[in-house]
Amino acid sequence: MITVTKKDLVELGYGKYFAADIIKRAKNLMIEKGHIYYESKKLDRVPREAVEEILGISFSELCSND
Repeated sequence: MITVTKKDLVELGYGKYFAADIIKRAKNLMIEKGHIYYESKKLDRVPREAVEEILGISFSELCSND
């Protein structure tokens, strides 16, 4: 499983507060799907697929250099 952190999102150009909000929303999404592991406040990694689902785009689109 490929994971994403707030730092990864900031490196992609998102602001630090928006990046933190994306991570929080991704954690909530994973909890809704039954993965209670993501209830931990200290956990700062979420699956890439959860972030892609929230943003509505894939990371390959975000990372393209075209």
